[in-house]
Amino acid sequence: MMNRFSWLLVLALLVSCNLEDKVRSIPIAEYENKVEGFWLGQLVGNIYGLSHEFQYLDEHGPTEFPLGYGSALDRAIEIDGAFSDDDTDLEYMYLLQMEKHGIEPTYGQLRQAWMYHIRDRIWAANRVALTLMHHGYYPPATGSRENNPRWFEIDPQLINEIWAVTAPGMTRYAVEKTEWASRITNDDFGIEPALFYAAMISEGFFEDDVRRLIQRGKDMLPEEGRFRSVIEEMEALHVHYPDDWTQARDELAQRYGGRQPYNDYGWKPIDAVLNGAAAVLALLYGEGDIQLTLDLACAMGWDADNQAATLTGLLGLIHGADAIPAALLMPVEGWEAPFNDRYINVSRHDLPDASIGDQVQRIAAQGVKVVEAVGGQRMVLDGIPTLLVRENEPFSAPLELLPPAPQILTLGDTLDVELYASVDDMARVGAWPEWVDLLGSRVMGVPPAAGRYELTLAGGADTAQVVLEVLADNLASSASAILSHDQGSELEVIRDGRLKDGPSYSGTSGTPERHWYGYEWDQPVRASKVTFSAAFPREEWGWFVDPVIEYQDVEGSWRTAQSLAWSPSFPEGNTKYLQPGFVTYVASFESIEARRIRLAGWSGGDPVDGPPTYGTAITELTVH
Repeated sequence: MMNRFSWLLVLALLVSCNLEDKVRSIPIAEYENKVEGFWLGQLVGNIYGLSHEFQYLDEHGPTEFPLGYGSALDRAIEIDGAFSDDDTDLEYMYLLQMEKHGIEPTYGQLRQAWMYHIRDRIWAANRVALTLMHHGYYPPATGSRENNPRWFEIDPQLINEIWAVTAPGMTRYAVEKTEWASRITNDDFGIEPALFYAAMISEGFFEDDVRRLIQRGKDMLPEEGRFRSVIEEMEALHVHYPDDWTQARDELAQRYGGRQPYNDYGWKPIDAVLNGAAAVLALLYGEGDIQLTLDLACAMGWDADNQAATLTGLLGLIHGADAIPAALLMPVEGWEAPFNDRYINVSRHDLPDASIGDQVQRIAAQGVKVVEAVGGQRMVLDGIPTLLVRENEPFSAPLELLPPAPQILTLGDTLDVELYASVDDMARVGAWPEWVDLLGSRVMGVPPAAGRYELTLAGGADTAQVVLEVLADNLASSASAILSHDQGSELEVIRDGRLKDGPSYSGTSGTPERHWYGYEWDQPVRASKVTFSAAFPREEWGWFVDPVIEYQDVEGSWRTAQSLAWSPSFPEGNTKYLQPGFVTYVASFESIEARRIRLAGWSGGDPVDGPPTYGTAITELTVH
C-alpha cells in the first residue's frame, strides 16, 4: 500500500495536469531494464545487419531464417566486444552532450560536437550537414532543403532514437524533441520516419502490441504527411499478402525503390521513405518476435542495418533485456556478458570506449532527469522507486540565437536573411549601418556601397554575428571568353547566375591534374575579389585542392594574386568528408589589372573503392 505522503504527491501531480494530459507510472528498475534492452538490441541489430547492408537492392534477401551475424562478427571477435558504427555512435555522442550540457543541449553545442568528433565515416545528408557546419552554417540551416540537397535521406532515423529512450511514455515530448534534432541533417518528410520511430519507442515503455505501436506512431505524424500514407500502404500490403512478406516487399520496391523526383543528388537505396517503409513491413510480419523481426529487417534489404538496429532496439525495449536471445547477445565463445560488456570506438574522434552496462546506466540516468525536468516525478510507491511521467508535455527548444552563414551580395541585391532564434528579446549591439533593419528575427536592407560589414545581435544569453560581404559589380558577364582546362564543358553555366542547377562538372582523370576556370576581356579590367561557388561534388571526387587566383601579365605569363584570403576557408587536405556543395567562397587579394583572370588548383578525389578518380565541380564564378 502507498503511504499517505505518496498518495498526496500523486494526487498533486494529477491535479496539476490539464484534462488532456495523462500520468503514467513505471518502476525505475523496469525502466532501466527496458533501456538495457534497447541499447543491447541496437548493438545486436547494427552488427547483425552490417553483413546484409546494401546486399539486397533489386531483389529481397534470403527467406531461410535465421540469417546469422555473417562476416560482421569477425570485427566483434577482433576487438572482443561491440564496436561503434553510425547506427549507435552518434547517439552515444549525443549522450555525452546531455551529460556535459544538460538534458536539452542546444543546436550550437551539438554543432560543436559534430565538428569535433566526426572526422570521417559520414555519409548522405549527415555528411552534407557536417560540411556546411565547417563553412559557417548552423542547424537547422544545415538540414534545410535550401542548403542540403540530400535532406530526404535516411540519416535522422538512425541517430536520434536516444531522445525518445530518455523520454519514457512522454510521447509528445519525444516526438517534438526528435523533430528538432532531426533538422540538424534533414527536412520536410525526410524526418517523418524518425518521428514515427520516436513515438513508438517512447510509447513502447507502456505498450507491447506492435500493431498499436504502429498506430500510435502514425497518429503522431502530420495528418497530410507523406510517410503517414506510406505506413497505411504497407499495412494494406500486409493485409493483402498476410503470409508472404516477399510479395509485399516486391510491391514496396516497385513503388519506392526507384529514383524519386526530389532526388537529384542522392543514392536511391538510402531514401528515408523507402527504408522507413521496409521497417514497417518488418514490424508487421515479425509480429513482435525479436529474432524474426531482425531477420526480416535484414532480408528486406537496402540500408538493412539501420532498420535492424532500430527495430531490434524497439523490441528489446518493449520486452526487456532478458527477452533478447542469448545467441544474439553472446555469439562469441568465451563471452560471459552481452558483447563482453565492451563498446569500442572505431569510428569517431575522441569518443571514449565504455562498458555497455555503464552506457545503459548513463542513458537511464538522463531519462530520469528528463522526467523530473518535464513535469514528472520520482517517488517511492508501495516501497518501489517509481517514475511518474506526463504523456503530453511539450518540448520547447533550448533558448539560443544563432548566426546565419556569411551573406554574399553584389551591389543591387537585397539583403533578407533570417536568424535562427528561440529567444524573443533580440537587440542590436553596437553601431549598425543605416541601411540595415532588424525586423523580428530578419535582417534586411539594400546595400548602397561595396564593403564588408559585421553586425552583432544579442538575445537571451547569446550574441550572434551577421557577416555581410557586399561586392562591386560582377565583371564576368562582360568577358569575351570563358577559360578552362576543359574547353569541352558547357562553360556558360558558370556565369548564368544560377547556383544550384546546371553545374559544370569537369572531365575526370585517374591522377590529380591542374584545373582552372576563368575569363578573358577585350580590354584590361581591375579586380580584387573573385567568388567561386562549388557545385555538388560526387561521392569520391569533385572539388578543388589548394586553389589560387591567377592572372596573365602583359608578357603573357600567369602570376599568382598576392595576399590571397578565402572566406570561408577551403577545407584542408583532400578529404572527401569536408567538401561542400553549393557553398560560395570569396577570394580577396591585392588589386590587379589584367585581361585574363582564373581560379586554378588541383583536382580533388578521395577514392575508396575502384579506380581513383579526380575532378573539380563548379556552378558559378564571378569577378569583382
